[in-house]
Amino acid sequence: MNKMKKRAAYFIIFIFLLIIEILIALYIHDNFVRPYIGDVLVVILIYTFLRTFIPDKIKLMPLYIFIFAVVVEILQYFRIVEILGFQNNIFMSVLIGSVFDIKDIICYGIGCIILGIYELILSLKSCNIY
Repeated sequence: MNKMKKRAAYFIIFIFLLIIEILIALYIHDNFVRPYIGDVLVVILIYTFLRTFIPDKIKLMPLYIFIFAVVVEILQYFRIVEILGFQNNIFMSVLIGSVFDIKDIICYGIGCIILGIYELILSLKSCNIY
């Protein structure tokens, strides 16, 4: 698959996941999908966004995304939303997050493991092993 097709495919997946994340944020107020599935999907959303601009594999990209997600979560612990003055901005509060939770980090890890498996499968396919 050429680079433009890869970019387009990742962009379409990104848009699809973004819509799912928005729908989860707006309409799902349960104790499983929103807090857990949403957090697993958010790292995959970030991955597809990055791959839209960088269609070639970057070694350890899932790890880099995990580190980024953990840093954002740690910033939540230090109330970054309030420091930046976004506490009254619902969109920014939801986007950045305002409550630190170790379970979020676990969900980000699960999402990044899924991405790592995906990249491994892609590597095996490109080597004609799979």
